Amino acid sequence: MNGVVGVGVIGAGVISTQYLDNLTAAADVDVRMIADLDVGRAAERARAYQVPAYGTVDELLARDDIEVMLNLTIPAAHATVAHACLDAGKHVWSEKPLALDLDEGTALVAHAARRGLRVACAPDTVLGGGVQTARRLIEQGVIGDIVSALTMFQVSGPESWHPSPEFLYARGGGPLFDMGPYYLSALVHLLGPVSRVDARGTRARHERVIGLGPKAGTAFPVEVATGLSALYEFRDGPIAQSTFSFESARPRVGVVEITGTDGTLCLPDPNLFDGEIDVWRPGMHADDEPERYPAVASEMTRGLGVIDLARSIRANTTERASGQLALHVLDIMHSTAESADRREPVTLTTTAEAPPLLAEGFDPWARTL
Repeated sequence: MNGVVGVGVIGAGVISTQYLDNLTAAADVDVRMIADLDVGRAAERARAYQVPAYGTVDELLARDDIEVMLNLTIPAAHATVAHACLDAGKHVWSEKPLALDLDEGTALVAHAARRGLRVACAPDTVLGGGVQTARRLIEQGVIGDIVSALTMFQVSGPESWHPSPEFLYARGGGPLFDMGPYYLSALVHLLGPVSRVDARGTRARHERVIGLGPKAGTAFPVEVATGLSALYEFRDGPIAQSTFSFESARPRVGVVEITGTDGTLCLPDPNLFDGEIDVWRPGMHADDEPERYPAVASEMTRGLGVIDLARSIRANTTERASGQLALHVLDIMHSTAESADRREPVTLTTTAEAPPLLAEGFDPWARTL
């Protein structure tokens, strides 16, 4: 096919609004239908964003004018829905994670390859100005040779603000699978692939209580580790120390620091697209002012990777948020959990190269197809 890429959305939940805000305003894609198990909710989203059609998933899969499916379902359904899209001859953009375990993810990427289709995956925050500008600074040698990295995400847990947090404590949840894709994808973009991990995990409580909404006061089980500390070894030499926690009364969110021989580079929150980059030099004190670099990129947020996917399909090039990269991030998370369970290091079985940088003038809103 040529021209604008037809897009369908599966899943009309909260996250769909962020995608629809952007993709309905982008010229290279055309959102043509929204599907959901709750057809009424799909109808509401379609009316709100002037999308011409809504209905069931089967009705969406049957359309021949839609090339890319946005799989915005819950994590437990990601792989099943993506397989159905591939069987229908559609490319897939999936919310993170790619799948709940490595075997599922491997089978999904292999299925796409057999069909000559693409299964790209969030997060596309790594295509935003924060990570992209940090990569340029690193490649320009601003902090010298990379030695190590530090990432931290720690909060007390989403049951204090989420009205239905049970899935965040079930298989495929926890701080590692919920927030890990943002931090680990950023590390792969900045440091390259991970080769080995040594991790330990904790579970502070085996039961949590919903704090607000119609189910407030309801207890539910905790099935996964809620605190993990990991040491990652990267293929090209650097190491990284990462913390993922739903157990900390003191929040620390968005910490990504890359240390080189000539300084330490501090990124904005990897769950966001934009922000300034600070560079600290050896000998500086805590009350000194770091060197500050503004992020350079488009203002588009979620959906940026979908635009890159659409243009890559037309150009017959590899999309930047590729299934292979998402599979490697899934392997990192799977291996982290396995290492924590076994209390010994685990060697990864996958690899992926950091994709090319976006051009500084990349305009996701423009008509190019």
